[in-house]
This record gives sequence, C-alpha cells and structure tokens, in this order.
Amino acid sequence: MVIQIIKDKSYIIIERMLILKAWDNFRPGLWMHEINVRDFIQKNYTPYDGDESFLESPTETTKNLWDKCTELLKEERQKNGVYEVDAEIPINITSHPPGYIDKNLEIIFGLQTDKPLKRAINVYGGLQHAEKACQAYGYEINKDIKEFFQKHRRTHNDGVFTAYTEEMKLARKVGIITGLPDSYGRGRIIGDYRRVSLYGVDFLIEAKKLDLSLLSKEMNDYNIQLREEIFDQLQSLNELKEMALSYGFDISKPANNTHEAIQWLYFGFLAAIKEQNGAAMSIGRISTFLDIYIERDLKQGLLTEKLAQEIIDQFVIKLRLVRHLRTPEYSTLFAGDPNWVTEAIGGAGVDGRHLVTKSSYRILHTLENLGPAPEPNMTVLWAKNLPRNFMKYCSKLSINTCAIQYENDEVMRPYYGDDYAISCCVSAMRLGTQTQYFGARCNLAKLLLYAINGGIDEITNQQVGVEMPVYDGEYLEFEEIMRRLEIQMDWLAGLYVNAMNVIHYMHDKYAYERIEMALHNTDIDRFIAFGMAGLSVVADSLSAIKYGKVKAIKDERGLITDFEVEQDYPKFGNDDDRVDMIAVDLVKNFLRKTQKYPTYKNGIHTLSILTITSNVMYGKHTGTTPDGRKKGEPLAPGVNPLHGREEHGAIAACNSVAKIPFGFARDGVSFTFSTVPSSLGKTLDEQTDNLIGLMHGYFIQDAHHINVNVINIDTLKKAMEQPEQYPDLTIRVSGYAVHFTKLSREQQEEIIQRTFYKRM
Repeated sequence: MVIQIIKDKSYIIIERMLILKAWDNFRPGLWMHEINVRDFIQKNYTPYDGDESFLESPTETTKNLWDKCTELLKEERQKNGVYEVDAEIPINITSHPPGYIDKNLEIIFGLQTDKPLKRAINVYGGLQHAEKACQAYGYEINKDIKEFFQKHRRTHNDGVFTAYTEEMKLARKVGIITGLPDSYGRGRIIGDYRRVSLYGVDFLIEAKKLDLSLLSKEMNDYNIQLREEIFDQLQSLNELKEMALSYGFDISKPANNTHEAIQWLYFGFLAAIKEQNGAAMSIGRISTFLDIYIERDLKQGLLTEKLAQEIIDQFVIKLRLVRHLRTPEYSTLFAGDPNWVTEAIGGAGVDGRHLVTKSSYRILHTLENLGPAPEPNMTVLWAKNLPRNFMKYCSKLSINTCAIQYENDEVMRPYYGDDYAISCCVSAMRLGTQTQYFGARCNLAKLLLYAINGGIDEITNQQVGVEMPVYDGEYLEFEEIMRRLEIQMDWLAGLYVNAMNVIHYMHDKYAYERIEMALHNTDIDRFIAFGMAGLSVVADSLSAIKYGKVKAIKDERGLITDFEVEQDYPKFGNDDDRVDMIAVDLVKNFLRKTQKYPTYKNGIHTLSILTITSNVMYGKHTGTTPDGRKKGEPLAPGVNPLHGREEHGAIAACNSVAKIPFGFARDGVSFTFSTVPSSLGKTLDEQTDNLIGLMHGYFIQDAHHINVNVINIDTLKKAMEQPEQYPDLTIRVSGYAVHFTKLSREQQEEIIQRTFYKRM
C-alpha cells in the first residue's frame, strides 16, 4: 500500500498504521495504492445542490486578524505599493525564519518571509530583474550576492541572452513579440498541492525514489537531465518538511483532519511561492478536495460549520498576502501586482455528477466575509448541470464584487478530464500529469503593418520582418495583403517557437521549479503556450480592406503610416460572419504555423487570445492600423471587440467571441464583459437571473471564457479621483482581477473607455 524501499518490516507496518488512521472513514479506491488524487475525490466527495443559507459569517478571531492585515495593506499602499524589501537574502524554501501576522490569532500559518508583505529577492530568474526591482523601491541588493552571481553563477535571464540570436533580440526590442518570460519566472506550473495533505511528504519522497530507480540506465541527454531533475525534486521535498517543521508541523505523514489538510496543502503552495517568482502561481483545484475532510470531520463532531469557515477564511487571507518583488517594467505588462493564485471551482465529472460542494460556497464566501479582492483568482467552471442554486450564488457575487471569472467546463473536460485546473487566467491542464511552458504573446496588429511595409517596423524604421517591397498601390487590396501577411506570419511563428525553446531550456537549467515539479508525476505531458494580441484590430482591418475601401498614405520615409477608411465595413463584435470568420481563420492559421516547428521537450503547441493589461503597452508599440485605430492607441483586451465597435449590444458581441474555436486556442480565449447594473434588470433577483441566462446562452455556443464586471462607470471615475476611498474596488481585466486603484492612470482610463453595455 505504501511505497517503501526499506528492509525494516516493522517500520513499514507502523507507517501503514499511521496512514490508515489518517484515511479512516474514507472510501477505498485506487488512490490508496498509487498517487491518484482524482480517484480519491471521485470516491469520496459529496455533491451539494442546496443554497448558501448554511454559510457562516466571519469569527471575531478572523475579523481581528483581517483588521491587522487591512492596516498593513494600507501602509503598503502608502509606500508606493511595496511594504518592505529584504535585499539581503535570496528567497528559497528554507531561506527565512517563520513569519507571523499575529500568532495568537492565526489558525493557518506560514509567510514567504519573516514578516507579512515583506518581499524578498529571487535571483535565479534574473539578477538584473532583482537588482532593478530593489532600486525601484529604494533598496540595494546585497553586494556579495551580486558579485557571486556575476562571477560564478549564471541566471535564467543571463542564459537566455547567451543563446538569443540578434533577430530574437530585435523582435523583442521593437515589441513584435512582447512579454516573453526571459527576465522573470515563467510561472504557470501548478503543483498538485493536495498530494501533501493526502499522502504526506515521506510517501511522495519514496514514490520519487522508486521512479528514479526504474529509469532507463541509458545515459542520453533526456535521461541525464531527468535524473538531475528528480534529484532536485527530492531535495525540495525534504526542504518542504524542514520549512513546515520550523512552524512546528510534521508534514511527513498524511493530514489527519481538516485543519491539517488545509495547513499541509498551504505549506506545499508556500514552498512554491518562496522558490519561484512566477508570472502565475495558481493554487489549483482544491475546494472540492478539502470538502471531503470537512464533511468527515463535521459528521464525527470534530468540527462546526463556524470553524470550517474560519479555517477557509484564514487560508484565503494567506493567499491574499502573497507578494513578489518585481520591476516597474513588469508592471507595465502585468498591471495591478497580480499573482494569479487561481482556484478552479465547480465543473462536472466525466460520470455526469457536478463537482459543487459546500466548500465551493465556502471559498467564494470569503468575498463576503473578507470583502472583494483579486486573489485568489476565483474561477468558476461552468457546466450545464451545475446546481441552479450555485449559479444564482455565483451570479449574485459577480454583481456585488466583480471578482469572478467563468470558464466553460463543457469544452475543456473532453481534453482534460475532470481534475484539471486553470493556470494563470484561462489555461487548463490536468493536475499532476500535465504542465505548461508559458510564452507571452505576439502583436498581430503590428505584424499586419509589417506585411504592408515589407517587414519594416513602422515605429523604429528598422528591418525586422521578412524583407519585401513596401505595398505600392493607392488602395489596399485584400488578396495581396493576405499574401504578404502569410509570409510574415510564417517568419514570426518560427522565430516565436525558437525563442520559446531557448527560454524554457534555460529556465529548466538555471531556475528549475523543483517543488512544483516534485508534486507532479515524473512522466508528464507538456504544453507550450503561444499567445496573440490584437486579434479584433486585425480582423477589423482586413474586413475594412475586403468590404470597405482603405487608402494607404505614405510618410516622408516612404512607409505607409496612415490610412483613410472611405467606406464602412463589418466590425468584429456584431455577430457578422463576414468579419468574425476572418478572426477565426487568423487563429487557426497562426496555430498551424507554429505547429510546423518542433518545441522544447516535445511540448504540445497551444495558443491563447489573451493580453492581460498589456493591450495598453502593445498599442504604444503599434502604428495606425487600417481599421481606423490611431498610432499608440490601445488594442482591445484579449478577444474583445475594439472599444465602441459593438453596434448591436452585448449578446451580439458574445456571439462573435463564441465563434473563436477552443480547439485551436486551448491556451484560452479571454473575453472581458462589462455592463452597468441597470442593463441586467431593476432588482438583484432579476439581474441575477438575467446574468445566468446570458452565460447559458454564451457557453452553449462552446465559448470558452468570460470575465464579468457589473459596475457603474461613475464608480470607477470616483475611484480615480479618490483612491483612498476605494481600496478594495475590484474589477476584472483580461483573465484576472485587480484592485482598480493599483492600476496606472493610463490603464484606468483605458478600462473606462471599454464598452460598458447599457443594453443586452
């Protein structure tokens, strides 16, 4: 039952007895004989069809603890967003002594450093990134550390730039490929933190040792690298135990009760966020798993509903305090200081049973008990058989908090089964058996201008793309522009894949995610995630060329840098197949082009239409486009229509977005939907029902994702002028939520410019 490579049989018997006690009253299954959390969940969870009436308000202990955190968060805002920096000690799993908010009030323990909100340097991702981040907030990195890494130890960032070609560096500089994780942690890898609770760390160590013993003895490149990675994984698991023991907890054995299950799971996640400054550090899919422990303890009288909610509330408090030290440049890409601690909630099993439990409600209820917040990134997996009561509760919370996103379980489940989680914003992967290599996105709108200008960058005047003559006609002709775009797209796809291969080779070599990968199977499938920005701008531009009349205007350099749109044309976001199918074809075509090029570790090519808040920065790098958008203006976020282009209301916009095929964009299709409350109805009940109806209609078309904001624009404008009055104002952007007041003025203004539907 327990994997042990130990001769002492009496020790094995003792181990077996301890595990059996921890598993007392759980239904047996395959999970008892192998690491298989999904089987444990399917055998033991209790679906819940009722409403939220059982939920409890926060305890006085939680209120007092959160009040202390609120004061700390206020001080953090007053200090330009960074409370304190430890520039002396590079952070790792065991680098810092135990930290507490108030030990007498805390139930769930553990901080990244020795103080709440104190950020530490993570050097292995990039020395320059760590150094610039320190300087930006008035600190200087430890000179000995700086000298050591300059002379003796290469970082991920250094490694990447030793291998980059000049072409890659230029493409990065001009912004045709932007946001590459070459100077910061790639993130998006989700450890199956539930394994720590269910099996204990010693079990996981012995399983990894067994995997190591069974590896092929042939010392080829792959096996040599894998053996070293498993060695590192084993080391990290031992450090995880050491870190937990510093807080007084022995997590070598399985959790015996609810409190231990949540604490053990959190320690696993804490080790990950101490070791990596990843672009996204998702928590996974934990609420239904944890509900099994809660239900067992409730039945045995070991727990009350009040205490169950208190433990969940305090766990979420810890997730809200996650902090990484990052540069101001990073914030222009990923605004609002996000961590994407994404939790996937609900969905349905392959057997047809929904996966909603009382703990699905409990974790969402923290938005009421603690107030709205971006973290954890609450993600509801929408399935057609979700309980109506749960739909109503989620809808009500969306209206009251703007803090939930929805993803279509019906389109993801056929690819990923029923135990997947969401990485970052919208990207699915099976927990423990699949992982992802993240790769930011390319600027498709800029690429269209390369097609028109023969590969010359319209901003810098450099030859970046494939060299060809500048388009020479007075009016743009659709067939010729498409021919040119095909050539430039082939070039960009190859460059993009090869840049990604460099990045992920170097990240594995110099900043390997030891603990996150220790909480995966040894043999896993990998995705390599490409992204696309500016889809709706390019679709509209090509539509204008095909169905309207676009005159090309050259500047003194002989480049086409302006356009006169002389006739109206179909615009994306109005449920018009003429332009919507242009967008669909662009997505299919670009994915197919990337698939021509082999990837690092045979990763499976995926594609996202996702910009985060980078659509503002992408727009700055992009000249005037043939759709009428002017130089420097933002692109639309994600797959959204460009601001103001939706002429037929919200439903038409949803219908256009729903046509983007998930099978060709499995890394995610991010759609941010914003509306004023009155458009949904006069009363909260009416608004709730209408929002459910809207999502039903959207998802039944196989649409993938929707952020939901229900808010009046005047509220956002007031928050811009009086930010101190709106510290918790949360709004969803492209795939994640932010505190609105943490955005720059420019980013706030762009959000206000977005379409807030006043009619369906």
